[in-house]
Amino acid sequence: MVCFRLAPVPGSGLLLLCLVLGAVSSYALELNLRDSENATCLYAKWQMNFTIRYETTDKHNKTVTISDLGPATYSGSSCGDDQNGPKIAVQFGSGFSWIVNFTEETSFYSIDNISFSYNTNDNTTFPDAKEKGVFTVSDHVAFRVPLNDIFRCSSLLTLGKNDVVQHYWDVHVQAFVQNGTVSTKEFLCDKDKTLTTVLPIVPTTVPSPTTTPSPKEKPEVGSYSVVNSNGTCLLATMGLQLNITHDKVASVININPNTTNFTGSCHPQTALLRLSSSSIKYLDFVFAVKNENRFYLKEVNVSMYLVNGSVFSIANNNLSYWDAPLGSSYMCNKEQTVSVSGAFQINTFDLRVQPFNVMEGKYSTAQDCSADDDNFLVPIAVGAALAGVLILVLLAYFIGLKRHHAGYEQF
Repeated sequence: MVCFRLAPVPGSGLLLLCLVLGAVSSYALELNLRDSENATCLYAKWQMNFTIRYETTDKHNKTVTISDLGPATYSGSSCGDDQNGPKIAVQFGSGFSWIVNFTEETSFYSIDNISFSYNTNDNTTFPDAKEKGVFTVSDHVAFRVPLNDIFRCSSLLTLGKNDVVQHYWDVHVQAFVQNGTVSTKEFLCDKDKTLTTVLPIVPTTVPSPTTTPSPKEKPEVGSYSVVNSNGTCLLATMGLQLNITHDKVASVININPNTTNFTGSCHPQTALLRLSSSSIKYLDFVFAVKNENRFYLKEVNVSMYLVNGSVFSIANNNLSYWDAPLGSSYMCNKEQTVSVSGAFQINTFDLRVQPFNVMEGKYSTAQDCSADDDNFLVPIAVGAALAGVLILVLLAYFIGLKRHHAGYEQF
């Protein structure tokens, strides 16, 4: 029996299914594998995506990112036996499969080998691929974990081999679960250990009393996208500048798109774009559909590491920015500010986003933010015109009244 739980979009709730084989759609997976006695033998919760580079028939290189893992099945996942260790096997999309094997030692278990397979015969995902067939990359990871501990890694883990880059984050896994109970004792990956043991930097001089950050130059504009089994489903182009106030100290950080990873997911009513880097655990932009005919930016979540080693986290799921009709994109070339909280704002530059109904990987007609300014001018212009008409009417009235009285004085 396989039990798994997933949250398609942050804040949308949790779904639990227990099936012999299940099929779901999500970017976050949670697996509770049970043995013949219905006791948990393996537990895992993780997020992942894959970036694949391939050569086209016209000898150009293309890159696709696979982040929507649904609908997924778990055929081949097992608790293991005397000859073979436990295994997680996931199948999704058109010919994608992912397998991780575990081995046991005296007092440790190892996350031993990870393999990923993809099929370039899928013309939707790999248009104009020169080489057709199923390709597999395999990596020997050998993370050793104490037998009674659950392995945790919130940081981004990256594996790269043969034109395939695999990203993993928010990983929780325990193979060889003892007595059917998942451990509460965590064994951290090296990245999480480093980030949680960094000591704050103590200045040797008296700090300046001002907390105003130095002006930052305009950030570089980056292009981001999300691809699912149907092709590109989300497009975003923007320069991002983060304004953070922490412990009464303000700082400005420009996001460098060249060192920023991106992933996400697309669903009928919601879409997610997630950015991450060495210092940003995640920066989520969550879009939603309203009134069945418009989209908007509903939610922003961020968690990042500051220079003193502390973690800065903010979430707001009650925003209302970047509103535009479905089937179009939202564009704003001027600087805009998304106010997530009093301590965190995002300045955007040369922004264009389309989180729904992307056709052929291209932006649709844009609604420009300057139209919002025009909307404010319309009532002002109408009011001014009405005031002008009223003044003319009053003038005509008083002129007519004066002439009327002058006519009486002639008798």
